Amino acid sequence: MLFVLLCLCLQATGLHAFSVSTTTSTVLVNENSGADMTCSFSADFGATPRVEWKFRDLKGTVSFIYFDGQVTTPFKERFTQYNGGLRISKTVRSDTGDYLCEVSTNGGFASTSIKLTVIVPPAVPVSRIPNSVTTGSNVRMTCFDPEGSPPSTYQWYKDNTPLPEDPSKFPNFKNMTYKMNIQNGNLEFPSVAKTDQGQYFCEASNGKGPAQRGQPVLMQVRDLNTGGIAAGVIVALLAIAALIFGLWYANKKGYLPKMSESKPKTAVYTQPRQTYDEDDGEFKQKSSFVV
Repeated sequence: MLFVLLCLCLQATGLHAFSVSTTTSTVLVNENSGADMTCSFSADFGATPRVEWKFRDLKGTVSFIYFDGQVTTPFKERFTQYNGGLRISKTVRSDTGDYLCEVSTNGGFASTSIKLTVIVPPAVPVSRIPNSVTTGSNVRMTCFDPEGSPPSTYQWYKDNTPLPEDPSKFPNFKNMTYKMNIQNGNLEFPSVAKTDQGQYFCEASNGKGPAQRGQPVLMQVRDLNTGGIAAGVIVALLAIAALIFGLWYANKKGYLPKMSESKPKTAVYTQPRQTYDEDDGEFKQKSSFVV
């Protein structure tokens, strides 16, 4: 009764309740299967409103699927728009994302969103585990499944024993100080200790197929060789001292060439030569020069 009264009031006042809805707000579909997404609109839009479909991928990039009455070129082979919905004939994993159905007319606009997930079982994860580390250093192990959809979560194992996400809550792991992120697959040791030594591997799972395990790797934790570092420093200092002493001794014995001393040049003046001119009966001075 209340709904009828509301509609009558809207009609009497000339107002319109433009609305768009879907019966498929969340769609899960296996890869290579077909998928349908519905989109219906209220009568306020009239018989021929403008309908557009957009796609927003997992990176946030938005593309037009259906625009100006036709499916756009990148989607033509697998997508079909029909009255009341959008169909994908054969889904691929890159189809995972949000689909926006937008309806507009003169003076009215509304939209609805549909989340589609293409199901892909997890693949063998790619992991990075160091073979040897030094006590006290920061160590980060990584694990990533490049194919699973929805995205995989991760579990780490040490010596075939699953590591709890929070080690402080379990007596057998309370002395371990690692940090594990099950969402991005990182396992980090802020200050690795000898007790962290062992064989590690990770496991990826998304509930859409069997979990996949990476290759196990033995991580050895070695103590910092302070004695070797000290010995190296001492050897280097002795080598420098020996070099300095050798240069001093060679210089004292005269084995090193002495630096030549630059002396100021002295000017040499010559007495101008005088000649006797028989014609004039006088002595005349010739040109002089300086050395």
